[in-house]
Amino acid sequence: MIIDSHEHIMLPTELQLKMMDNAGIDKAILFCSAPHPEKATSLNEIETEMAALYKVLAGANSKEANIMRQKKNISDLVSIIKNYPNRFSGFGSVPLGMSLIETQNWLNDYIILNSLLGVGEFTPGNEQQILQLDTIFQAIVTTTIFPIWVHTFSPVTMEGIKLLMKLCEQYPQVPVIFGHLGGTNWIEVIKFAKTHRNVYLDLSAAFASIATKMALIELPEKCFFSSDAPYGEPYLYRELVEFVSPSKEIANMALGDNITELLHI
Repeated sequence: MIIDSHEHIMLPTELQLKMMDNAGIDKAILFCSAPHPEKATSLNEIETEMAALYKVLAGANSKEANIMRQKKNISDLVSIIKNYPNRFSGFGSVPLGMSLIETQNWLNDYIILNSLLGVGEFTPGNEQQILQLDTIFQAIVTTTIFPIWVHTFSPVTMEGIKLLMKLCEQYPQVPVIFGHLGGTNWIEVIKFAKTHRNVYLDLSAAFASIATKMALIELPEKCFFSSDAPYGEPYLYRELVEFVSPSKEIANMALGDNITELLHI
C-alpha cells in the first residue's frame, strides 16, 4: 500500500482524491489546515490564504480563538475521514498554551474518541512555542502514547530544533516525526535520528534531493514518504523517493511500510 504520510485537508475533497489517484496513492494521513492554497490561482491569492497561517505562527490569535479554530478543524478532519475511511486516516491538532489537565482532556475528547492516530502538525513560530510542547509530551505520556509531528523547516531554527531534540531525549517513549527533515539542518537531524530510537524523518519539502537520498541510505526504516499537499505534489514526491532510493525494497519501506508499522494501520 502506498501511503502519503502527510497531507493537509484540501477542498473539495474530490480534488484531493484525484491528486492521490494520479500519484497512485492508496491512502493519505490527513492533517488540519489553516490556509487553503489549493484555491489560489495567483500570487496575490496565495498571499491572502497564507496570511491566516502567518497570523497563527506570530501568536497573534488569542488562546480562545486558537481553541475554537482547532475544534472546527478537527471536526472537518473527522468528517472527511468518516466519508472516506479507506482513503484517509488522520492526526489531530492540539492547542499550545493549555494546562496539563486541559491538554489531557483534549487528547481524550478530540484525539482518542475520534480514533485519530497521532497529534500535530505543530508549527512553532518561535522557541517559546517549542518549549510549550513539553506539556504536549507530558500529556501523551500520561494518557495514550501517540506519535507527535513537528514542523522543523523555517521558521524553526537550529536552536529550536535543539530544543525539540532535548524533548525527544526527555520522553524517549514518544515517537517524534521531524517534519520536512529539518530543512537546511537536515544533516544534524539525520545524525540525531541515528542515535535516538523514537525519532522519525518526514521526507516532504526537503531542502534538496540529496537530503532525501541520504536519509534513505542512512535510516531506511525511519523515513516516511509524504507530499505536504497542497504545498507539494504527491506524484513528484513519490517519484523522488523511488528515484533516489538505494533499492526498490527501501523505496517500499518509505512509501508505506514504515508508516504502517508505526501507526498500526
